[in-house]
Parts: sequence; C-alpha cells; structure tokens
Amino acid sequence: MILHYYLARRFFWSVLGVAAVLAVVLALIDLVDELNDYPHLPFARVLGVVALKMPEANYEILPLVMVLASAALFLRLSRSSELVVLRASGRSAIRGLVAPAVVALGIGLVGLAMGNPIVAATAKRYHDLVNTLDGRGSAILAIASEGLWLRQGGDGGQTVIFAARASSDLAVLFEPNFVDFAPGGQPLRRISAAAARLGDGAWELSDVKIWDLSKGVNSEATAKRLASLSIPSELTRDRIVDSFGKPIYIPIWDLPRFITQLEQAGFSARRYAIWFQTQLASPVFLVALVLSSAAFTMGHARGRNTGLSVLTAVLLGFGLHYVRNFALILGENGQIPILLAAWAPPVAALLLAIGILLHLEDG
Repeated sequence: MILHYYLARRFFWSVLGVAAVLAVVLALIDLVDELNDYPHLPFARVLGVVALKMPEANYEILPLVMVLASAALFLRLSRSSELVVLRASGRSAIRGLVAPAVVALGIGLVGLAMGNPIVAATAKRYHDLVNTLDGRGSAILAIASEGLWLRQGGDGGQTVIFAARASSDLAVLFEPNFVDFAPGGQPLRRISAAAARLGDGAWELSDVKIWDLSKGVNSEATAKRLASLSIPSELTRDRIVDSFGKPIYIPIWDLPRFITQLEQAGFSARRYAIWFQTQLASPVFLVALVLSSAAFTMGHARGRNTGLSVLTAVLLGFGLHYVRNFALILGENGQIPILLAAWAPPVAALLLAIGILLHLEDG
C-alpha cells in the first residue's frame, strides 16, 4: 500500500507539472493570437478572453498530458533505479502501474463530472464573446419542446421564425411562421407556410398566407394567399448549425435532455450522442494512454535509447488519438454504431497497452 501511494503521488505531481507547463505555453500562444485579432481591445479584456479559452484548450490536451506525465515519471524511476529495486523485491513492474492507472482514472472521472461543466460554461461564453467582438451577435437558434425558433434581421428590422420541426440537415422547415418586426419592435406582418427551404440568400416558401399586422388593419380580412414567396435572408445552413453550439458547449449532465429535445424537434442528435458516449469513455482512454506510454519508458535506462523510447510513446499516443477521432467521424456520419464508435477505440487501446506490457515485461 505504501508503494502504491508513493507511485500515485509521484504520478499526480508529474501530471500537475506537465499540465502547468503546457497551460502556460497555450496561454502565451492564445494571448498573441488574441492581441493580433483585437489590437484595439484593452489588454485586461484580452486577458479575460484568453482566460475563457484556457479551460477548453487544457481539456482537449489532457490525453497528451497523460502521455508525457507517464513518460516523465517512468524515466525518472528508471534513471534512479527505483524500478530495479521494485523488480528485485519480487514485485512485477506491471503491479507498479496500478497506482498511476488509478490516478489517471480518477483524473478522468473528476474531469468528466466537474471539469466538463466548467469547460462547457467558459467555452460557450468565449464563443458568444468572440461573436460579439466580431459583430456577428449571439446565437440565432433555440430549441424547445414545441419546436424551434430562429432569428434573422438587420437595419430594417428583425424576423422571428418558428417551425414545428425541420429536416435533419436543416435545409427545410415544416409549418413555419415568420413574424416581421420594425426596428422599434412593432410587428409588421406574419407569414405562414407549409414549408420553407433555405436557398442561396433567401427562404423559399410554399403554400403561403400573409397577414398585415400594421396598426388599425384587420389582418384576417386583408390576408393574402400565395403559391410561393421568397424572403431574403443572410442566414446560411452553417450559421444555423453553429447556433446549436458545439457539443462541448453543453454540460455532460444536460446532454441527455438536449438530445431528447433535438430528436423531438426532428433534428439529428447523432453528433451529440457520439460526444456524450465519448466523454463517458474518456477515463478509460486516459488509462490506456498511461499504460501504453509506460510500456516504452519503464525499461532500464542503461542500454537503450531514451529519446527513441519517449518518441515511440508519444507517437503511439498520437496514433491512438487519431484512431479514436477517425472512429468518431465514422460514427457521426452513420457508418458505424454510436456505442462502437465511442467505446471501441478506448477499449482496444487499453487491451493493446496491456498486451505490449505483458510482452515486454513478462514475455
């Protein structure tokens, strides 16, 4: 137990050290980028923008932190001959990996339960703040149980759009209602249609009915019906999709409810379901990275190329991360099932790491 506590403490401080170094490097890079993007912004506000971005940036590099921290720990143990003493005492070197693996699992679980909501809040705030600074405004879409709401507009006023549902690719709104408002907020007209398709710079409506909402006008008596109508719009499908927000903008605890709302509104929630399962599997993936990195760095320091061992461990970590992302892309595109895309790479990486360790240490 004392040995496990010692190794766990050493690995924990190694993780903190590597994370701190990488955090400082990322902060300096982001600070330079933000100063170039917003040269007229006060320096204190630029620091605030960088601070909002840092939680997401550090959350994304957590796998790299695990690989480097594991390599740093076992290189130190190897050079100080502590691993030799561990083996000489009759213990297998693989048993020494139990404590770092448990620490990695704990960090993954804490990051999932507590870090993910913090990252979601700061990332969403950073996205909205950058949009405001760039003059794009905040999100233009909202999802509710009864349907979805969109907003578009300009100097001539605003248009609020409500639709009962939409196609999965957001190309078509079904049973939409458009309400035009003057710059002062007075309603001008309401337009109802059977469907609305977003074309190049305009909504193309079919089976249209128009009500004049101007003051003193009997809107129903003066209502008009048209077979089709084109309404200019600056919206694009990409902007609407972006208004949903990236999955990382939604806390892990709120994702199941958000996925249900999306599906009830007629949207495809596949990428959010993939993200949800990926986050649940992330602690297993971190353990796999720690074990795979240790497999190449826990040998005796003499008689081997240390630089090559570290490079091999890092490249293997990047390779596993690439395979994981590739599986996620296949899952988002519907090529493979969601659970297979999210869980197969971490489990396969864990089994691969264990196999390498058994071959190198006990084979």
